[in-house]
Amino acid sequence: MDKHNVSLPVKIIIYTVMIAFTALTVYPILWLILQSFKTNTAYMTTNKLSLPMRWYFGNYPYVLIQGNYLTFFKNSVIYSAITVPAVVILSNMAGFAFAKIPFKITKLFYGVFIVGILLTLQSILIPLFLMVSAAKLHDTRLAVIIPYIALGLPMGIYLCTDFIKSIHNELLESARIDGAGFLRIFWRIVFPMSAPVSVTLAIITFTGTWNEFILMSLMISSEKYKAIPYAVGRYAGSLGSDYGKLFTSLTVALIPILIFYFIFRNQITKGVAAGAVKG
Repeated sequence: MDKHNVSLPVKIIIYTVMIAFTALTVYPILWLILQSFKTNTAYMTTNKLSLPMRWYFGNYPYVLIQGNYLTFFKNSVIYSAITVPAVVILSNMAGFAFAKIPFKITKLFYGVFIVGILLTLQSILIPLFLMVSAAKLHDTRLAVIIPYIALGLPMGIYLCTDFIKSIHNELLESARIDGAGFLRIFWRIVFPMSAPVSVTLAIITFTGTWNEFILMSLMISSEKYKAIPYAVGRYAGSLGSDYGKLFTSLTVALIPILIFYFIFRNQITKGVAAGAVKG
């Protein structure tokens, strides 16, 4: 549809809807940040939607220093920095093999990975815990890093396989004629061309790893290996919550996700557009 041929009433409706969706998206974030500048008493005794009557900045030093937040933040960075590249690279490698290197058993292996999409974390927690304990990895970073990577692969392989199928075989065959092996073809041709789906997968994996709580709580006992979701949960309980510190910890946890999104927002748009065109 040519935007120059759109009538004024249609434009007004379109922009109204876009502004409404933007407001619905941005307002909760702004509300969260504003509530972090309230004390627990102020939050409980004033209108929940009101601005702080007195701006209180003590929540941030308390959460960051006394709450040992920097340790949890460091662990979240470590888990994400290892999990995201591993899932992206392994998913692309497997996707390349399933899409462009046919064998009789390829479809069977691909189907086994795809079945993993149907499995929920809750359904495999007990056997996963027993396996981690038997391997003597409980209460270590590997106890969550390895499951994070394994849980991210089914969806990653599905996305990458579907995307790599769209790469023309003639391009890969010409590289084979020039003497390039499969590994070189992957790193020089396939992986760079898969950048849109790789960035989309990285966003999905990063947000999932950054916000994961159940697996980390089960596999790790000591605080020195726990991540940000545990830090957030410490300020909310069945017997009472410190809402000022809770909103502060949520605000700090949200910052890396927003930064990650703004850095790669163009690649995300390209990835979504590429999937739409392909479909």
